[in-house]
Amino acid sequence: MIKAVLFDLDGTLLDTAPAFHQLLNQQLHAAGRPLIHLSQLRTVVSDGAAAMISLAFEMSPEDPEFEGHLTTLLSNYRANPAANTQLFPGMAEVLDALHEAHIPWGIVTNKPERFTTPILEHLGLSQAAQTVICPDHVSERKPHPEGLLKAAAELGVAPEQCCYIGDHLRDIEAGRRANMATIAVTYGYLHDTEDPQSWNADAYAEHADELLIRLGLAPSHLSENSDETE
Repeated sequence: MIKAVLFDLDGTLLDTAPAFHQLLNQQLHAAGRPLIHLSQLRTVVSDGAAAMISLAFEMSPEDPEFEGHLTTLLSNYRANPAANTQLFPGMAEVLDALHEAHIPWGIVTNKPERFTTPILEHLGLSQAAQTVICPDHVSERKPHPEGLLKAAAELGVAPEQCCYIGDHLRDIEAGRRANMATIAVTYGYLHDTEDPQSWNADAYAEHADELLIRLGLAPSHLSENSDETE
């Protein structure tokens, strides 16, 4: 029985791609380079800022201009990380359902605290999330399970009674290594060539509102009519 739910942040709980899209296009415009489409960027957001710079500027980290572009992106993002960022459609209802069911929830992310905290404060989620684990709080990032185990301990729930939800292979790997149930969401930031079914998650959700069914929080008529794929 699930007694707590943990979420990845970018691509799972929050849609942060539009924020990076705007900032990167501003940089590209200033550099006289072609702009990038949001659909292109979404495939690499979960891989971090360096991957986004590589894609947008078509250069490797070894390029002499790479570090400058990366520093500019992170500096601009830190100035207002909550801009153009929101919950994925249907996610507010999921969080409300968890609250009504008295199931605590939290976040385990590879996003640094200096970006995560102001975003959660801006969206009014700081108090609702009962644990938030960033790389600053652990010695190992995902797919290492340290962050998930730390979150479970803070919630006072055994790992095997937690469910971890993410949009990347490393999320599912971390969840399995922590002995948690896992749900892979496919509405997030997937590479074109990725096959989420190969991740061997316990369940999958194509839209955030499907999480209500996967977590057993949906009205009975919805649960009965679902075509769950596990």
